[in-house]
Amino acid sequence: MISLLITVVGWAFDLYTFALFIYVMMSWFPTAYSSSFGQFLTRICEPYLRLFDFVPPIGGISFSPMVAIIVLGVMQYGINGLLVTLFTAL
Repeated sequence: MISLLITVVGWAFDLYTFALFIYVMMSWFPTAYSSSFGQFLTRICEPYLRLFDFVPPIGGISFSPMVAIIVLGVMQYGINGLLVTLFTAL
């Protein structure tokens, strides 16, 4: 049971991380955000990425998406640890 839950949570985090990566790569193609897929990714990725606007760009390059993806990985690790702790205590 716990392994299935951890797997599903992992897939959800991996899928969102992939969506963030695609969203960031779309910046190389100026008209990509105006497509329906681009608008969908904007709706699901932009609110999370806005949390990291405090990271200053260096040399004109924004590193906030990288920080956002690292934080997402740390959250996944923490949630998996929490799930294991909760279910092994039962």
